[in-house]
Amino acid sequence: MTDSRRGLILINTGPGKGKTTAAMGTALRAVGNGMRVLMLQFLKGSWHYGELDAVEAFGDKFVLKQMGRGFVKVGGAETDPEDIRLVEAAWAEARAAIDSGEWDMVVLDEINYAISYGMLDAAVVAEALRSRPEMVHVILTGRNAHPLLVELADTVTEMREVKHAYQKGILAQRGIEF
Repeated sequence: MTDSRRGLILINTGPGKGKTTAAMGTALRAVGNGMRVLMLQFLKGSWHYGELDAVEAFGDKFVLKQMGRGFVKVGGAETDPEDIRLVEAAWAEARAAIDSGEWDMVVLDEINYAISYGMLDAAVVAEALRSRPEMVHVILTGRNAHPLLVELADTVTEMREVKHAYQKGILAQRGIEF
């Protein structure tokens, strides 16, 4: 084993619940260790999630920005051009943040969805991850992580649903899902 210190690429993917929650936990751990964290939510934007209020307590040590309008690609619908424009803007901000070295960790929440929906090119993301400053950690979340990114990542965790309260007719709960 080597004792090398460097920024890591982590992916939280899979059909189960907890991808964003796990990323937030890692981000919270980073803040507790004196690191600065930026979390960009690529598609979220129409709901008010509890984490938006929670991170305010950390000031500029943990910044969370919703970059989208909410759920996209519901059913077999075509992607709205406005959602594509918002993803492109989110990626531009993400790339600038990663390259700036201002952040110790950048969380790209739901970026895997944007890639799997054809709204963002995995090769472009991979190139940015390869050329990032040495000590910047990046976490990518969302189902269907692209194989190119999985290969590039240092750690990949796949969340698997065993059962979910929704299957029993229980709707999303404040503090659990939002």
